[in-house]
Amino acid sequence: MSKQCKVTKNIAFRVGFLLILTYKAQKYLAERTFLTLECYSRVYIIKVRAREQYYYNAAEAEKKETDALLFREKELPLWEKENVNMRTTTKMRKAFLLLALLMVIVPSAFAQKKFGCYAVGFYNQENLFDTIHDAGKNDYDFLPNGSYHWNKMKYEHKLANMAKVLLEIGQDKLPGIGASVIGLSEVENDNVMRDLTNQPKMKERGFKYIHIEGPDKRGIDCALLYNPRFFTPEKSWLQPYIYENGDTTHATRGFLTVQGKLTGDNITFVVCHWPSRGAEGKFRDWGGKQVRHMTDSIMKADPDMRVVVMGDMNDDPDNTSMAKFLGAKKKMEDVGKHDFFNPWWTILRDKGQGTLSYKGGWNLFDQIVMSRNLLDVKKSKDYKHLTLHSWHIFRRDYLIQQEGKYKGSPLRTTAGGVWLDGYSDHLPTVTYFVKEL
Repeated sequence: MSKQCKVTKNIAFRVGFLLILTYKAQKYLAERTFLTLECYSRVYIIKVRAREQYYYNAAEAEKKETDALLFREKELPLWEKENVNMRTTTKMRKAFLLLALLMVIVPSAFAQKKFGCYAVGFYNQENLFDTIHDAGKNDYDFLPNGSYHWNKMKYEHKLANMAKVLLEIGQDKLPGIGASVIGLSEVENDNVMRDLTNQPKMKERGFKYIHIEGPDKRGIDCALLYNPRFFTPEKSWLQPYIYENGDTTHATRGFLTVQGKLTGDNITFVVCHWPSRGAEGKFRDWGGKQVRHMTDSIMKADPDMRVVVMGDMNDDPDNTSMAKFLGAKKKMEDVGKHDFFNPWWTILRDKGQGTLSYKGGWNLFDQIVMSRNLLDVKKSKDYKHLTLHSWHIFRRDYLIQQEGKYKGSPLRTTAGGVWLDGYSDHLPTVTYFVKEL
């Protein structure tokens, strides 16, 4: 056999092997396009796997995969076989051309796919009061001569502490960017929101806010903090909480509702602070029922509207106010047309984690739930619109009491009449949504 025939024969086997490898790699990647998502500066990059190799689907992906294939080719043994004719040689030439085409197509099919990442959080501010009395409000404890001796120094420390946490929310996945939207509860008035957003680093980040004064007798309201780079508000109102027993003397917090666009998608945020545990469960059930009635109307009027309900519900995910009356489900596949998905149910009951501690046990009152059209229920991996990606309780050592009777609990501003210069009796929660850019 001639030397030329032997060389042609070796090329034939190597090309054949590479064709099979390329086909299998293409199939493998197609089935596992989204193995993991790595986030850099608000842009998610697909991390795909081919055989035992890992590649970032970025600018150098094509070169890396080509190098890998060439490496495989060099490692192939030289096979000895006789009787290679010209017809086989012609077929191998065609196969080689096909291989060259595939080597261009396979990497480019996944190249440069980028995804925006957007964090949505919630944080109970635990009595963010200024030092000035608001007419008609029972805010006397938070005056300089009140029970907390709430003076300028304590107020400024509180603002700085709250700003520190708010700026860090979302930075686990979005370093330097943080959250696009954060719902707040227990803020006294427009003045404290203005002072909060005027904190130097908050102002540098560009945070704006929406606050509507409510009827709560103690003077605490909800607010929505947002970064205008990512969220554009278009409409807002305070939906009143109604006592279904006809009570008109115990006015409480309404449901702050804000509609706008987050990365181009229409979305509604509802920020809640339902009646405290000092009241019977039915009062929180009424809150769940009334929010559900409102969101049903919103989604019926605009089926494409995405809805996020968040807040300090003063109930756990499996209590009736959330699970039954609001319709926030534990499992994604159980979420109906106008229902919500509650990812915190599993966090509390299966993992034992919570956002506030009482007598050594954890509750998870601070919840963020989302409508079905924010979910990838069918696992189709279609990220053309905002889609829930992950969620967690925002926890840092500095937010936790490190010693004493309440060791392990959230570090409060005050406890037992003593000013601790802490943060809140609640921990924040945060969710992440992704969208193809």
